[in-house]
Amino acid sequence: MATVPNEQVEARNPPSLTGLIPANTDKILFGMLAAAFLILFLPTYSRLSGTIWQSDEQGHGPIILAVSAWLLFQKRHALAALPAHAGGWGGWTLLGGALLFFILGHSQGIISLEVAAQILFLGGVILVFKGPAGLRLCWFSLFFLIFMIPLPGPLVAAVTTPLKSAVSAVSAFIMHALGYPIGRSGVILTIGQYQLLVADACAGLNSMFTLEALVLLYINLMKYKSPVRNVMLALSAIPISFLSNIFRVIILVLVTYYFGDEAGQGFVHDFAGMVLFIVALALTIMLDGVYGFFVKDGSKRK
Repeated sequence: MATVPNEQVEARNPPSLTGLIPANTDKILFGMLAAAFLILFLPTYSRLSGTIWQSDEQGHGPIILAVSAWLLFQKRHALAALPAHAGGWGGWTLLGGALLFFILGHSQGIISLEVAAQILFLGGVILVFKGPAGLRLCWFSLFFLIFMIPLPGPLVAAVTTPLKSAVSAVSAFIMHALGYPIGRSGVILTIGQYQLLVADACAGLNSMFTLEALVLLYINLMKYKSPVRNVMLALSAIPISFLSNIFRVIILVLVTYYFGDEAGQGFVHDFAGMVLFIVALALTIMLDGVYGFFVKDGSKRK
């Protein structure tokens, strides 16, 4: 019976995906990490769904999560086709960082850290099994989860106040120019016998943050080659958000003026939030068409 050289034995038995354990236990390791993810973050999702996800300011959270999951699902075949990653501590470092973020956030009641921990956890799992190539493939899916992280209250308050004032002022100016009997005091608009307070959800930082996510998703789906065109579209999210919020406020003021306060605060108020995103998407497509005339290298990747 012929003996087989050690070199051939090693060639027939490649290193495991992690480089730390035998190859036949890779599926077990993946199952353990998947179970750990569910144990850690399902309670976080449950708390979010019962608290801040019910607010107008953070109601986009479930949508961001669903879109990110869909983007990762779309990459599943390309990810599986990548060669197994042998060794390296980068993934385990990310997983350790995710655990530290989660423990600190959970113990101190900082939900933002808990949500951020899931990004590190997912990135660590991909890095452990598929290496840097897998992380490059899925980077946008993980990056998009950033828009799910609740913004710090002091930052929101500092930025939202001038934004609301600007949206209120421009909305009042437009309606006054159209002949409507409207007045403004700060962020309070007066039209007829009605007074309307421009709330954070109508013109705040969270709204702009959400619309930035919408524009970046549009850029990712279009897959333009030109970095100039992509950057121009990404920067356009700020004026697009501002104009969309003005449009939303004007709709609510007009509905209240013609149909009363109950109409303005009822279904139409919620529907105006949908109109906000429709207007933002329409403006994005229009600007994209304009940029296409000036940026020649704007063809899509095959």
